[in-house]
Amino acid sequence: MNQRPRASLGRVLDDLGDSLLELVAGDPAHEGEIGGVVIHDPDDEPVLPPGALVVGVGVPAAELPDLVRAVGRQGGVGLVVRAPVALTPELDAAVAAAGLALLGLRRGATWAQLTALLRSVLAEGDVAHGEGESIGGLPSGDLFAVANAVASLLDAPVTIEDRSSRVLAFSGRQDEADPSRVETIIGRQVPERYARMLTDLGVFRELYREHRPVVVDPADLGADAVSKQRVAIAVRAGDEVLGSIWAAMDGDLTPERSAALQDAAKLVALHMLRVRAGADVQRRLRTDLVGSAVEGGVGARDALSRLGLAGKHVVVLAVGLRADRTAESERAPGDTSDLERVADALSLHLAASLPLSAVAVVGGIAYALLPLGPGGTASEPEERAARLAEEFCDRLGSRLPALVGIGGTGSDVGGVAASRATATRVLRVLQDGHGTRRVARLPDVHTQSLLLELRDLAAARGERPVGPLALLLEYDERNDSGLVETLDAWLDALGDVRAAATALFIHPNTLRYRLRRLEEVSGLDLADPEQRFAASLQLRLLAPR
Repeated sequence: MNQRPRASLGRVLDDLGDSLLELVAGDPAHEGEIGGVVIHDPDDEPVLPPGALVVGVGVPAAELPDLVRAVGRQGGVGLVVRAPVALTPELDAAVAAAGLALLGLRRGATWAQLTALLRSVLAEGDVAHGEGESIGGLPSGDLFAVANAVASLLDAPVTIEDRSSRVLAFSGRQDEADPSRVETIIGRQVPERYARMLTDLGVFRELYREHRPVVVDPADLGADAVSKQRVAIAVRAGDEVLGSIWAAMDGDLTPERSAALQDAAKLVALHMLRVRAGADVQRRLRTDLVGSAVEGGVGARDALSRLGLAGKHVVVLAVGLRADRTAESERAPGDTSDLERVADALSLHLAASLPLSAVAVVGGIAYALLPLGPGGTASEPEERAARLAEEFCDRLGSRLPALVGIGGTGSDVGGVAASRATATRVLRVLQDGHGTRRVARLPDVHTQSLLLELRDLAAARGERPVGPLALLLEYDERNDSGLVETLDAWLDALGDVRAAATALFIHPNTLRYRLRRLEEVSGLDLADPEQRFAASLQLRLLAPR
């Protein structure tokens, strides 16, 4: 059986091809696997793992030879810089002496896209399988190897996509296709405008209904960027459609090509099921480890060690969704699909900047463990965690309105458990609807948190409003007079009649009349600060809100 190296530099160049990377100088035929992807930071140079592939963002041309020599001394196998690269004699000599490959990232591709694609190619070891385990003569779950095999059968570049037109894997030779395919590969997603065209033409409907290949004429799309016909077939496991294979090919769809594509769809289905099974196992394992780590107890130390976080300064994030009562009432009990999507998105968001971070849904909350080194001040790691969380919420937007509670910094089992408790406490305040914050630390919501805990204690003891507030609640229930609402607005406005009236959408004179009436009904003296405080506290803790 012919198996290519899973994560060699040559494999990366084969899979990403000319559409993304170009070889500037050096020999890409390094033995062994790539040890990791590292982003070069001139202000905080990282220690490279063996066989590292270094991404040099914004490196000036004059500094390239020195950087090449430094990467070579630390055992790096390659350096990626922005193309075009002027290959001077000094740079060529430095590359030869370092024994690495100098690669150029083509114009139009972003560094974020490159790191995401690199991690996709290198992450195939996440699905643990035996060295000899294979499906159809290809490494089990290796969708990139499958894509290249299908491309060889069809003599055309192919992509393997899921039901949402996200690119799971792609073959080499993508540069032989057209600009739309290159755009798809770089973005790892079929651009929305093309997906909409295919939907309007009924291509997806036919694709998921038929068991034969579907041909898409580029003339039907009416887009200059699409010049080659597409031949697609759905990938099925029984009645379930897992995704599809798309080939950009010239010529007619012969019976031989059609049969090859149908056979390929069956093979791809087996590999996709293997990947999904492996991902499920990995998700369950990660959930168990994160759950053990944040809860403390007997297995926490081992869990932190297996996550690679033992001895590190960790900040815990607690992530939930903003309460949507209508959506919650329509959702099946126990359905955490939206939260799982948020957790997956957060894991991807943190992967580039904090590769050791761990995210999992535990007990209806998505917890993230962020390894953030000690800063110049005690609160600096928490402030950095808050910035990362704000960026994440901005990226999600209103589609999945996430709320993030930030815990403290912990460097041992007890510290991580305490950080989790703090983060959960903050998240509860955010989900209770206090203010418009999406991200908060405990100092931001400390008072609201204390009030929530007092409210829990009062509820556990069966406490009810007493005194003037009880009389007002009873009066409102009989007469629908809104006196409790009036008192609440007036207290919130610190006695400002105009501000309270505006909040209630009534005239100030109406508010003054209500205030006089509630004093008569309840006997409350609004001029007495003790009585005002008592009423405010009962409103916060005991009155239905």
